[in-house]
Amino acid sequence: MDPVIVVGAGPVGLALSLALAAQGVPSVLLDEGPGKDEPRPARTVVLREDTADLVGRLGCTTLHDEGLRWAGWRSVRRKQLVRAVPLGDEEGTVPLPAPVHLPQHALTGGLRAAVTAQDLVTMVPFSRIDTLEQDPNGVTVHTREPGSTWWRGSYLVGCDGARSTVRKLLDIRFPGRTAVERHAVAALRADLPWPGEAVLHRSPPWRTGGAEVTARPLPGNVWRLDWLLPPRGELVTPDALIIRIRDTLEGWCGETPAYELLDTGVYTLHHRLARRWRSKRAFLAGDAAHLLGALGTQGLDEGLRDAENLAWKLAQAWHQSASELLLDSYQTERRAAVASRLRAADQSLPILRGSAGLRTLVPGSARGHDTLLADGHLGCGPLGAPPSYNHSPLSPQRAEAHATVGTAPGAPVADVRVTAPDGTAVRLRERLGQGHLLVILVAPGTGVWDRRHWLTAGVMPRLVDAVDALPVKAELLVTESYPGATAHTVLLVRPDGHLVAAFGGVRPAELFAAADAARGGADTAHGGDAHTTPSSDRTADVN
Repeated sequence: MDPVIVVGAGPVGLALSLALAAQGVPSVLLDEGPGKDEPRPARTVVLREDTADLVGRLGCTTLHDEGLRWAGWRSVRRKQLVRAVPLGDEEGTVPLPAPVHLPQHALTGGLRAAVTAQDLVTMVPFSRIDTLEQDPNGVTVHTREPGSTWWRGSYLVGCDGARSTVRKLLDIRFPGRTAVERHAVAALRADLPWPGEAVLHRSPPWRTGGAEVTARPLPGNVWRLDWLLPPRGELVTPDALIIRIRDTLEGWCGETPAYELLDTGVYTLHHRLARRWRSKRAFLAGDAAHLLGALGTQGLDEGLRDAENLAWKLAQAWHQSASELLLDSYQTERRAAVASRLRAADQSLPILRGSAGLRTLVPGSARGHDTLLADGHLGCGPLGAPPSYNHSPLSPQRAEAHATVGTAPGAPVADVRVTAPDGTAVRLRERLGQGHLLVILVAPGTGVWDRRHWLTAGVMPRLVDAVDALPVKAELLVTESYPGATAHTVLLVRPDGHLVAAFGGVRPAELFAAADAARGGADTAHGGDAHTTPSSDRTADVN
């Protein structure tokens, strides 16, 4: 079969090609530019725990070299500390994981290096498409000079940014709001009072502070500072920005400390959502499909989740064919998740950015506003938490055998320690993204038992047979415990880490039905497959 064509070699396009390669799918990555990015220290990205893990699994090493995990989060209003939140997961005592902050060119460079080492990805620079044609068997695109060429692919994904050529060639509308927020930005090296901590300062008391200023740390005493500007205001001149920097540093430090200015910019944030994310064999992902970023929300996070969601579905289609339901579920799940994020931001903006009025006199209002803003920056709540696909068309019908655990169906699974039948002990997230389902048995005591014994004891033989009979490939894992799960609970997890269902004991028929639902059912257009549903629906003996 022809490779998948990925248009756009930004972080999302690079991540998608690497995710496809991890599942044995070749791709051609068409890069409009020269194959490298100009360093811009003021252009940075914040990755949540799940997307940082995804980037690490794909072979990007720059998170450790050029990224910084925040040690804490501080919210200040005028001169008063409103909230101080430690971040991290040492000894499991802190509930909020630490985001990773790094320059975007460092992330892109790390992903490019991983692509260079990957035989299944062919990256082609100076390749801007101008023609896109589809037929029942594939997609054909033409790239204009200097590398005028026709390319043939099985599928195509447009990851080519906000001005996406793919989206325009597919005639897909991109409605939304313009200039939702504007920020003056500076990257500088200085000693600030909160090493390693991010700071949100609302209504700072100095003249040039504006409504809000944020400081986010990077390695090497480098900070990114953002000043919220009116959506449509006067231009920010270099002299005016220098005054802002000096006033802000003096306000925080008591006097203006020595600093080294590395980069500046003014960024305008828009909110837009493409009407469709799939057109036959062509898809949209990343900024080509959505724009968001107000109130601390992270558009790149959502783009990386697009790539992870779509990759395993294209891999299923490429290797074994796939139902239309499976391919359609990408748009259904991801567009709904981003729409929910945009809706939450739009509902919060009038509260957080509107005139103060009597709201400032309401007890606790400042703390409530801080919680809303912290959600977006720290990856919590409706503005920032990883999405849950609880209304996915891939969800199985509820059955009596389904069990309730600490993770709701459709939500991301907890990153517990698991053991594979070969004895490998890893974090659960390390087994994601390999193109197959995961079946996890909760079996207390297996960490101390001799593996030769528990592999042939209790429910394991019956579970092995049930996994072997599934309509798609699945890997069997064992864990000592899982939040909210009792002993001998069986969890079925998608390749992108979202829970399909949990079962009380080994239920071959129900497990088969859930796995079949997770793959969108058989591809009836191509005759389906030869698997049949197991006849036994009895719970296995757990003694």
